This record gives sequence, C-alpha cells and structure tokens, in this order.
Amino acid sequence: MKTLIKNEYPLILGIVTVLLFFGPGVAWLSDMGSNMTSTSISFIALFSIMLWASFKVVVHADMLAIKLGEPFGTLILTLSVILIEVLLISTIMLTGDDNPTLGRDMMFSVIMIVLNGLTGLVLIIGGLKHFEQKFNIQGAQTYLIILIPLATLSLILPNYTQSTETGTFSLSMTWIGIAVTAILYLAFLFAQTYRHKDYFQMSYSEALHEDEHKPKSLGYHMLFLVAYMLVIILLSKSLSKIIDFGIGEIGFPVALGGLLVAVLVLAPEGMAAAKSALRNDLQRSINISLGSGLSTISLTVPAVLLIGIITGKKVILGLGPEDSFLLILTLAVSMVTFSGKRSNFIQGIVHLVLFLIYLALIFD
Repeated sequence: MKTLIKNEYPLILGIVTVLLFFGPGVAWLSDMGSNMTSTSISFIALFSIMLWASFKVVVHADMLAIKLGEPFGTLILTLSVILIEVLLISTIMLTGDDNPTLGRDMMFSVIMIVLNGLTGLVLIIGGLKHFEQKFNIQGAQTYLIILIPLATLSLILPNYTQSTETGTFSLSMTWIGIAVTAILYLAFLFAQTYRHKDYFQMSYSEALHEDEHKPKSLGYHMLFLVAYMLVIILLSKSLSKIIDFGIGEIGFPVALGGLLVAVLVLAPEGMAAAKSALRNDLQRSINISLGSGLSTISLTVPAVLLIGIITGKKVILGLGPEDSFLLILTLAVSMVTFSGKRSNFIQGIVHLVLFLIYLALIFD
C-alpha cells in the first residue's frame, strides 16, 4: 500500500482538487471578476494538477508500450493524449460559453506544436547529440499522406464552400467530412497495426532503454491511466470557465485558449519524444509527433462536428489567411524533412522558426 501511495499520490491530489472545485470552488468561479487573485490561484492550481495528471497518463501509457511493444505502444500513448484533448474540447463546448472556433484553434495549435515545436525540438537535440539520426521513411510518409489531405480538407476547404458562411460546412458536407475522416484514419490504423507494422519501427533499433522502469500488470496501468484521465476530464469544466473569462472579460486572444489546452495535453508527450531522440530512438519521436498531429485531426474533427449537429451550435473550421498560409508551409516543410532517411539539427531549426512565427501571430 505504501508503494502504491508513493507512486500514485498525484491521483489523490487530483481527487482532492476535484472535490474542492465541485464544492467551494463553484463559488470561487461564480464571481471571478471581483477577485482576480483568487481567479489566478485557481487557474494555476487547476492547470498544475491537470498537467501532473497528464504526465501520469503518459507514464502509464509508456508502461503499456513496454508491455505491448511497437507500434502498439506508441499508438496507445498517442491515443491516450489525444483522447484527453477531444474530451477537453467536448466538455468546454458543451458547458462553456459559445465559442465556434474552439475546435479549429485547438486542432491548429496541436498541429503547430507537434509538427513545428515538438519536431523542431527533437531534431535539434537529437542532431546535436548524435550528428545524424536514422528513421523509417516509409512510416513518416504514411503519416504525411493521410495528414496532409485531412488537414487541408478540414481547416482550409471550409473557407471555399458556397452553401454556408465562410469557414463552415453544410449539413451534408459535415457528414461527408466525418465519413472521410473516419475512413482515412481507420485505413491508417490498419496499416500501422497490421499490414505495414514494420514501417513504424527500426529493425536495427539503436535505442537504449536503461532508464525505463519495470512495468506492472496490464490491468494496473490501464486502471490508473483511466483514473488520471477522469481527473483531467472532471477538472476541465472549471478550467474552461477561467479560459472563457480570460478571453471574454480580460481580452486575451481567442486562439490563446486553444494553445493553453494544447500545451496541457501535449507537454508530457513532448517530453517522451525528446527523451526518445536523446537516446537515439528518433523513430519513436516521429511516431509520437506525426501520430499526434494525425490523431488530432482524425478524432477532433468528427467530435466537434457531431457536437455541433447535436447541440445546434455553429462550428467554424476554416482558418484565417495567415494561419492557412502557415499550415500549408508547415506541411510542405514536413514533406521535405521526412523525404530522406536521416535527419539533422538544421531541419529542426527551420521547424522551430515556424513555431515561433505561429506564436507571434497569436498576439499580432
């Protein structure tokens, strides 16, 4: 029992936080404008506990990855993190103020973080330590061949449809979009887990794993993975109220809300990708970064569109001109980066520069 408490005490803190914000916290968040200090403390507490829980989700997903091996391990890690993102967006859409661009901003933030920020980081640190790193080009190109059409069809095409206002889909196009997304993602999963598993792993595997802890049973890690995810979901409603307040009352950029949620769910996954690059396992870093981008589009688009249909809320998916340009540029650079079999730090610098431009555009 002592060992269990020592390993999983963040879950206890998370449960206490849930009880606080479902009890006295309701009053704290009902009048945020009159006490900015209390609001700031509440935001820091919520964000910190949810980030900690997110790190623990990745820990247990990593243990499952060790038990199951690749590519199933990385797939579990990616789907766990992206499922948190989808549930957060769904909760905020259903309980928060009407924000038709939330899903779009969230998806775009994740794509910019994983394809530019995270990819740039792992290529730089891996390149500086190991000079050049090998990866399976077939796996990277399989990610991109699905990601590129999904990203452009979901985030750019809505700006050019004629039957509804700019940035939105008609009901028929909404159902077509959901179907196309599901078909492409299921085809990818079939290739990743069955038909072409070898595309997503390196046969020679130079990676070292001495830093990994010994996993416990599958049931243990699955139980606590779900428990930590539940804590994040329950706290997301309270966090969404503070984000809505910051955007509506203080005047923060609307896209900042999407960025904050993206950082929350991707920070621990980013650490896992960076650790893999340092131990010369670039293939796993690529699986994490490109897999996160692909899963974000594939799972978030249907969720957001379905919520829009059920609730009657307007959903704007089309990006503005600047963001559309940056998305196309990011996809083009990614194609060049993953067109060879080796990476270097120069490619990482290019991706990181694009990420900094994205951050600058949020506040421009």
